[in-house]
Amino acid sequence: MSLYVKAAEILEKAEKKQGALKTLVYDSKFANIKQLFALVCETQKFSSILQEIIESTKLLKQTKLKMPLAKVLVYDLLMGQGLKCGGSWKAIMMKHRARMQAVLARMKVKQKVSRNQDLLPAGVLQPAGEQLPRYVRVNTLKTTVEDTVDYLKRDGFTYLGPASRLEDLTLKGKTFVKDRHLPEVLVFSPKTDFHDHFLYKAGHIILQDKASCLPAYLLNPPPGCHVIDACAAPGNKTSHLAAAMKNKGKLFAFDLDAKRLSTMSTLLLRAGVTCQQLANQDFLKVDPDSTQYKDVEYILLDPSCSGSGMVCLRDNNSSSADQDQARLASLASFQLRCLNHGLRFPRLKRLVYSTCSIHSQENEEVITACLQQNPGFRLVPLLPQWPERGLEPLTQCLRASTDKTRTHGFFVALLEKHTDAGKLKQEPAVQISESQVTPSSADACEKRPAASPEESEASETEDKPTPAAGQTDCTPEKKKRRKRKKKKKKTAE
Repeated sequence: MSLYVKAAEILEKAEKKQGALKTLVYDSKFANIKQLFALVCETQKFSSILQEIIESTKLLKQTKLKMPLAKVLVYDLLMGQGLKCGGSWKAIMMKHRARMQAVLARMKVKQKVSRNQDLLPAGVLQPAGEQLPRYVRVNTLKTTVEDTVDYLKRDGFTYLGPASRLEDLTLKGKTFVKDRHLPEVLVFSPKTDFHDHFLYKAGHIILQDKASCLPAYLLNPPPGCHVIDACAAPGNKTSHLAAAMKNKGKLFAFDLDAKRLSTMSTLLLRAGVTCQQLANQDFLKVDPDSTQYKDVEYILLDPSCSGSGMVCLRDNNSSSADQDQARLASLASFQLRCLNHGLRFPRLKRLVYSTCSIHSQENEEVITACLQQNPGFRLVPLLPQWPERGLEPLTQCLRASTDKTRTHGFFVALLEKHTDAGKLKQEPAVQISESQVTPSSADACEKRPAASPEESEASETEDKPTPAAGQTDCTPEKKKRRKRKKKKKKTAE
């Protein structure tokens, strides 16, 4: 029974973006790792089909099981090698087996297929040639890229040098290259496993997708500064920020989930991070005017999102288009509130915003609305050599995808406070007129869904209308001219 309990726990964490599936499995210290990994992977792959079976038979209501555990049990009963447990749970599942088999059979008849795998949504099964490489970030708090490469070569790996084109990331066996965009990232073949490797266990390398390394790399906070990681867990980006800071300065990391924060604390300890100050707190409730944060100049904001860019979490559920749009609108509203809140820190210089989403509602539209509400900030053009840009007109931003960058789907934008407000009002970095705002981005600003408890303490000033970027405000100049005229009149009199 422990197999199913542990598998359900990992499945739930993966769906909540609390870590990569493989990492969660290996960190579980389960006795039979391979058995657990296979069960979790297959259950996740068939997740939408299993959910339809469970909902059609009202299994949760009749058994009092939670969805993650029900999915794992139903998978092994109907599609796997049969339940490997006894007792009351097996008796309950066997009682409902006939009804669940009937639902599965009807699904096959409806779609005119005979095999379970033929029910899978398009894109769930990737051809072998489209598997993503294994990316490894060298933790410069503990070692160097050169020393890591030398160690791996002595350990039987073959180093092929720096990559110069996308095709160089198609690797086999124990070959690896240095990434062509991020100098501290090494690239290996998809099936390379480092979970039991000394470098991983000692915190010398971090298993992190290349796209996920972009936010901290682009923010690049200097040593000695004060930085906020607004939605920090599971902590890979936090450790990357600490490496950029060389462990000098203060790194405030917030997360609302106490368990995730505890796991993150362990990860940071292994990575050798010492400049962090962790807080089990909602970022939206952090007071930007508090003396504790008066010197914060850099913020990394990676808020909750749909996760639609994650290869293992693609939007393959059976929800309706209306439900999807409502969910995206709610997420975009929350993301905008977080972004506006982050820009309120008085000494802020730069803020990097990122999501693992492919939807423009959570990406370009959120940034567009934010720029309209915060004309004192502009977009910074990023990595001109990066192959995939933000959607027009926000080409300063970056996108990532499985086909163009060989990574998970991702979006990154870097916002910078104007250094010369007067000059930049005349020449704004991004000009957005009312006609350019899409209906969905306007809704995110003006017709937000009811705020959740976590969002309720957000800034009161966020909802106040502000001039769109590019609009000129001549009022101060007009007042000066009037004063000059009055003085001239008095002198003449």
